[in-house]
Amino acid sequence: MGVLLGDAATEEARSLKVAIHGASGKMGQAIVRLAANERAQVVGAIVSRGSSRIGRDVGELAGTGTIGVAMSDDTSAGLLGADVVIDFSRPEALPRLLHLAMRAKVAVVSGTTRLDATCERLLDEAARHVPVLWSPNTSIGIHVLAEIAASAARRLGPGYDVEIVEVHHRAKVDAPSGTAVRLADAVRAARGEAGEAAAALSDVHGREGNVGPRKANELGIFAVRGGDVIGDHTVHLLGPGERLELTHRATSRDLFARGALRAAWHLHGKPPGRYTMADVIEG
Repeated sequence: MGVLLGDAATEEARSLKVAIHGASGKMGQAIVRLAANERAQVVGAIVSRGSSRIGRDVGELAGTGTIGVAMSDDTSAGLLGADVVIDFSRPEALPRLLHLAMRAKVAVVSGTTRLDATCERLLDEAARHVPVLWSPNTSIGIHVLAEIAASAARRLGPGYDVEIVEVHHRAKVDAPSGTAVRLADAVRAARGEAGEAAAALSDVHGREGNVGPRKANELGIFAVRGGDVIGDHTVHLLGPGERLELTHRATSRDLFARGALRAAWHLHGKPPGRYTMADVIEG
């Protein structure tokens, strides 16, 4: 890269340099589209091995025009010059990314879901070397919803039943969504703080036939699939004579990209450790 003068050099110095892991996916493309608006510069675009997109400019794929960053399956090269890598990929690809990010001293924001015990362990290991934030949903609104749902469950008490319903597009391959699980965990923790044994809450994912009355310790989590719904989540709190319905509706994937970029800025310059979206909101 040549020497930049004046305003151009100042602007680049102020921007956050971001690598994208999973750059050819819908979330990766959204991050490319929104990066400039969030004062971020895409410096690396990593795709899966053997991808047909290798060598293509990531800006062209995202519809923003050429930005001079070609997609590559070389993770190490993709991390060069990055302050933070944003990961929206697959669980099996995350371990290699974490190892290389530790080596390159690049902070990690990951929204990849359905992680196994190995990935969880590696997130903790990576956090001893670089700042790490993992979240199944990078929407700011969802995390506020989780806080509100936890507060409501705690204040209303065990006399109010909790059921969570999530709706997603027909192509979603996992159920329930990671966000629904996150909301259930928030309710479970709140009930535990209120004196109700958290372990006693039993997840229910379906009801059919003569199942009998709802048990007091049930926590319903239900998935609906169809159409092109990006993501709706509703927490129902049902008590005697009244009910609360707390709902978040995603109308664009851009909101997740904005949240991930905001999280990346939050990690910039931070010491190694595990961070959460709650930290981002408070920050």
